[in-house]
Amino acid sequence: MDRIHPWPRLRRGLEHDYRVLKVRQDVVADPRTGHEHPRVVIDSADWVNVIAVTKDDQLVLIRQYRFGIAETTLEIPGGLVEPGEEPAAAAARELEEETGYVPGRVVRLGQVHPNPAIQSNRCHSYLALDCVKTHEGKQDAGEDIAVELHPRSAVPQLIQGGAITHSLVVVAFFLEHLRAGSGDPR
Repeated sequence: MDRIHPWPRLRRGLEHDYRVLKVRQDVVADPRTGHEHPRVVIDSADWVNVIAVTKDDQLVLIRQYRFGIAETTLEIPGGLVEPGEEPAAAAARELEEETGYVPGRVVRLGQVHPNPAIQSNRCHSYLALDCVKTHEGKQDAGEDIAVELHPRSAVPQLIQGGAITHSLVVVAFFLEHLRAGSGDPR
């Protein structure tokens, strides 16, 4: 099997900053032929997703409007990792800001590249256990989030029935499933 070689960047394109992400079009060279090709790159800070579970085994889910699909979605809390912030701290912060729930402990589930074809960032998934509601949440400007509790056992039906469609949320639940199947203590 042939080895896949990196595609050298010949020119970095003009960057457009949209606060939560930066978009540019670079020109790269095909390592086999040397031909030039334009490629879009989206740079963003890393993200976190949090599967939050209360002491009585309820999932803390959020419903919010998503502009890309012009619909509301049912998701787990999450958001951007701030500069210099550890992903686990970002997970606890985002959970509290969006829902008012504070975790008793946070367990790392893993990370994925959301779309390595065009994005440079990672999405870190965490399990937040023994969550307790301490306030109503402190949503960022431009957020409109409704908090919902669902039985933890309902996850397969929520995904298979189409209530949860966000791919990174599905990945977080899959990472949790892998962890549970490996016998790791929580």
